[in-house]
Order: sequence, then structure tokens, then C-alpha cells
Amino acid sequence: MSKALVIFFSRADENYNVGQVEVGNTEIFANNIVEKLKADGVEVDTFKIVPQNPYPAGYDDCVAQATSERQMDERPEYVGDVDLAPYDTIFFGYPIWWGDMPMIVYNFLEKHVFTGKNFVPFCTHEGSGESGTFATAGGLAVGANVEAGLAIQGKLARQEGGKKQVNYWIDQTRV
Repeated sequence: MSKALVIFFSRADENYNVGQVEVGNTEIFANNIVEKLKADGVEVDTFKIVPQNPYPAGYDDCVAQATSERQMDERPEYVGDVDLAPYDTIFFGYPIWWGDMPMIVYNFLEKHVFTGKNFVPFCTHEGSGESGTFATAGGLAVGANVEAGLAIQGKLARQEGGKKQVNYWIDQTRV
């Protein structure tokens, strides 16, 4: 039996197109993945990428910080870490921030080696789709077998229709 790990970065607080939320869109997506995998009998763990210095709660302030990080090519630090060795499949999720992955996601990917793992990217967005980030993330997942990813609009991730898309996608994914 395979063992999976769901790694994700998600931001709650004020989000574009969904307003003030307690749980971020990508975290809801990740939780739906975990629920489906467990229902299918897959042993699954999670790791949430949590910034050492939290992003601002206000949307405009978060945009300003994220824009600065991108312009300066920064790699924000995160709390803790996870050993990828015990896992066969890594689901890896993030929001699309202005057409790209958040810089903290680059930091995580660049610090790990994914040799021999099935790497399955997923993301939330508000209209841009995956913006080419599945190829970018797959390229940074050194040594991985990259599987087909899934991009879901953030507000859809919060609805039953999003959960149905996740379930169908996982049924098509090699886990």
C-alpha cells in the first residue's frame, strides 16, 4: 500500500474574491485530498508550510509584501520541516499569487529532493488557472515523477463542486 503526503501553503484572512476567511482556499483543497485518499484506504499525512513571519491579514498589505518578495527574489522562511523519505506520493499545493507560486513555495521546493516520488501539484486561483506553475514546480521537484495537476478556482474549492473535481482527479492519479 502506498503512503502519501499532502504538503501545502495556504493563507486565510482577507482573500481575493472570497473575502475574510478562517481557512484558506488551498487548505480546503488539501483537506479534500486527504479525505478522499483516506476513504480510498491510502495512508496519508500532511505538512502545512507556515511562514516564520506571517503574511499581513489585509489583502492589499499582503499584495505589497508578496510583490516585494517577488521583486527581490526572496525566499521567506517557514516553520519546521518534513522528511519526504517515507512517502511514495507527494501532493503539493499552493495558491496562485499574481500569475506565479508564492516565494515561500519556491523556498520549500528548492530545499528538498523528490527522487523517486510521485509528485502531484495542485493549486487554487481566481481566474488565471495554474499559470504554468505545474511545469515550474515539477522542474523544481528534483528527481520526481510528475503527475497531472489540478487547478481549481478558490471560491469553487469552498463548494461541493470543487470537492467532486478533487475526487474525480484523484481517481485518475497514480497513488
